[in-house]
Amino acid sequence: MMKTRLALPCLLGSLLLSQAVHAAALVPPKGYYAAVDRRSGEAPACPTVPAPYTGELIFRSKYEGSDAARATLNEESEKAFRTKTAPITEIERGFSRMVTRYMEKGRSGDLECALAWLDAWAEDGALLSTEYNHTGKSMRKWALGSLAGAYLRLKFSSSQPLAAYPEQARRIEAWFARVGKQVVADWSDLPLQQTNNHSYWAAWAAMAAGVATDRRDLFDWAVGQFHVAAGQVDPKGFLPNELKRRQRALAYHNYSLPPLMMVAAFAQANGVDLRGDNDGALGRLAGNVLAGVEDPEPFAARAGDEDQDMEDLETDAKFSWLEPYCALYACSPALRERKAEMGPFKNFRLGGDVTRIFDPDEKSPRSTVGKRD
Repeated sequence: MMKTRLALPCLLGSLLLSQAVHAAALVPPKGYYAAVDRRSGEAPACPTVPAPYTGELIFRSKYEGSDAARATLNEESEKAFRTKTAPITEIERGFSRMVTRYMEKGRSGDLECALAWLDAWAEDGALLSTEYNHTGKSMRKWALGSLAGAYLRLKFSSSQPLAAYPEQARRIEAWFARVGKQVVADWSDLPLQQTNNHSYWAAWAAMAAGVATDRRDLFDWAVGQFHVAAGQVDPKGFLPNELKRRQRALAYHNYSLPPLMMVAAFAQANGVDLRGDNDGALGRLAGNVLAGVEDPEPFAARAGDEDQDMEDLETDAKFSWLEPYCALYACSPALRERKAEMGPFKNFRLGGDVTRIFDPDEKSPRSTVGKRD
C-alpha cells in the first residue's frame, strides 16, 4: 500500500506537468528573441510585390523522365519549373533578405516592405489551391517554412517590431494557419516507403507556422512526423528511402538534416526532447553524414555501389543544420571550429540567418557576400 500511495502523487504530478506544458503558449528557441539592431541610414526602395501565386500548384519536376532513383536532372523541365515558380521563390528569398536586413540595421523601410509583401499574399489567399501535384505541394511546404521561419524573428524579437502593425500581423498569421493546415493535409498518412525528406520539410513548415500562430495541432503534427523520421533511421545511421537516390544518397541524407534539426530545436524549446527517439536516431544520422562527407564509400556501398555525387556537399550552406545541431548536442571543439570556418550560415529555407539565431556570438572570419543559400 505504501508504494501505491507514493506512486499516485508522482503520477498526478507528471500528468499536471504534461498538461501545463501542453497548455503553454508555443515559443521558438531563445535566439529568436534577439533585439533589432539600431543603425542609421535608409532602406532601399521597396521592390514590387511578387504576384501572389493563387493558381493551381501543378509544376514539372526537375527530375522529369528520370528513373526510380529520381537523381538525373532534366534541364528542360527544370527551366520550366523555375519559370513557373519564380514568384514563389522570389517571395521566399526576398522576405528572408528583408527580415535579415531589418534585424541587422533596424531600418523601418525594410520591415514595412517585408510585411507589405506577406500581407499581399495573405489577402489574396496565395498557395492555397487544392489542385496540385507532388512538385506543387512540395513548393507549398517549402514556401511556408521559409516565410514563417523568417517571420518568427519579427514576432518574438524583444524589440516587438510587429506591435505597430497589428492588422497586418493578424492577416499574415491567419494565412500561415490556413497554409499550414493544407500542408498537413498534403503530407499526412503517407505509406512508410513514401515518407522521405519531403515529409521532414513539411514537418519544419508546420512547426514554424504552428509556433508563429500558436497552433498546437500544427506543432503536434510536426513532432509526430519527426517520430516517423527517427523510426526510419537504421542502426548505422542510414535512411532507407534516401538510399534509393543512389548516386545522390549522401546528398539527400544531408538534405534531410536541416528540417529535422529545426523541428528538434523547436520541440526542445517547448519542453519536448526528441534526441532520444529510436535510441538517438537524430545524432546517429548526423554522425553518419559527417563521416560520409569524409569517406562516402559506406554510402556508395549501401546505395547500390553507386559513386556518390558530392557537388551539393561542396556548398557550405547545405550544412546550415550544424547550427541547431550544436545547440542540441555537445559538439566537439573540432566540429565547432569547422562550423565557424564554413559559416555564418544563411539559409532562406530555414528562415534566414541561422547562425545569428543559434550562435549569435560566433564571429566568422569569412564574408557572407555572394554565399548561396
